[in-house]
Amino acid sequence: MAGPGFLAVVNASAGTADENAVEAALGVLRRAGHPVESAATHSLDELDRALDGLDGRRLVVLGGDGSLHAAVQCLHTKGQLRDAGPIGLVPLGTGNDLAGTLGIPPDPEQAAGIVLSGRARPIELLVADDGGIAVNAVHVGIGVAAVQKGAAAKKTFGRVKLGKLGYVAGAIAAGATEKGWQLEVTVDGKVIHSGEEPVLMAALALGGTIGGGARLVPEADPHDGQVDVIVWEAVSLPARVAYALELKDGNHARRKDVTAGRGTAVVISGTRGPFSTIDDGEIRGPYTRRSWTVEPDAWQIIVPQ
Repeated sequence: MAGPGFLAVVNASAGTADENAVEAALGVLRRAGHPVESAATHSLDELDRALDGLDGRRLVVLGGDGSLHAAVQCLHTKGQLRDAGPIGLVPLGTGNDLAGTLGIPPDPEQAAGIVLSGRARPIELLVADDGGIAVNAVHVGIGVAAVQKGAAAKKTFGRVKLGKLGYVAGAIAAGATEKGWQLEVTVDGKVIHSGEEPVLMAALALGGTIGGGARLVPEADPHDGQVDVIVWEAVSLPARVAYALELKDGNHARRKDVTAGRGTAVVISGTRGPFSTIDDGEIRGPYTRRSWTVEPDAWQIIVPQ
């Protein structure tokens, strides 16, 4: 390992990072004989200040997609993402989707072992025209409604360590009530949905799963320099149920009401009103138009050998 040690950051306000799991991961790093500083951050400002003290140490993020997103966003905004070197990830969040795509185990001690013994691998980044980034996926439409409706349920289930059920509860509620969004979706200059008919969801995926394991694009590769785009046109209740069942197994892309694309530049425009997005679990917007480009090999993450 290059550098004088580790800076391990954990989002103390997330509510999903179990203290025992955090200590188990930190114990593995400490026993390797390198100095380890642990920074529990409660806000983006605290995270930003903690990252100012990285000073050549290896950054280790203890958390899920949202925590990794926040750290990468801070470093990207500072213009320090490449200089930060390979980032280690111990997946302690609710929906550790990127970790699953990369083969990083959910056990905190095993994941910390990967930080020590794994290899650095370049990985792409999705960058929006407003400077926002995504490390795993962006959703428009029902994904936003599901997160909004599932927030309260997630908090309730989280008290009994079942926070992932909040995603399910929110998805069910949104799927049963939302009428759809009028969106034009363009991939590399080609319109894959005109916006004339409503869609229930549009998603941009670097990783293969969303929401704690739903197989949105099972073949997505966060190292190939492209983003996979899915547009779901199913608006009738029977079609929504069928789509949800097939999403579990990753078979939904073969449906006639699903359009898929792949490229390096995506534009989404609201043809009859604004829309919001979910960037790695965080709500952004509203927007009338938003565009994204893929930055290949924008940063490095430590993966199993």
